Amino acid sequence: MAWHITPATSADLPALLALLGQVGLPEAGLAQHLATALVARSAGVLIGSAALELYGDTALLRSVAVAPGWRRRGIGRALTDAASMLALHHGVRRLVLLTTTAAPWFLAAGWVAVGRDAVDAAARQSIQFTSACPASASVLMRRLDAAGATVG
Repeated sequence: MAWHITPATSADLPALLALLGQVGLPEAGLAQHLATALVARSAGVLIGSAALELYGDTALLRSVAVAPGWRRRGIGRALTDAASMLALHHGVRRLVLLTTTAAPWFLAAGWVAVGRDAVDAAARQSIQFTSACPASASVLMRRLDAAGATVG
């Protein structure tokens, strides 16, 4: 079936929270960042998500999720790429994320593992860093250029 990506709306919040719960990702703080959230849909059903928390020229990529029955179809990559372009639109030059399960996927996509101290201080104050994700979560970073591509 076909799918497409659109900006999230407040009407999407219940389905977004349900998806995050289904895949075991933190829901905390998502409602405050709905304006920079994206959703993937097929036949009107929400099947994927990604959101940004903006901190100047750094953004925290969060809530990247694809419903189990829709995985391995390029939806996660498309959501991540769309979020990267949205980040650039907001003047972001560095994306960071926390993950306990998907580090290999992001590393294969060009992200780089970094220490928590490499992340902008404002981003480290986010709920994702302070309480929603465990201290053992991997921290990954991706630098962006004007085309959205990873820069060494």
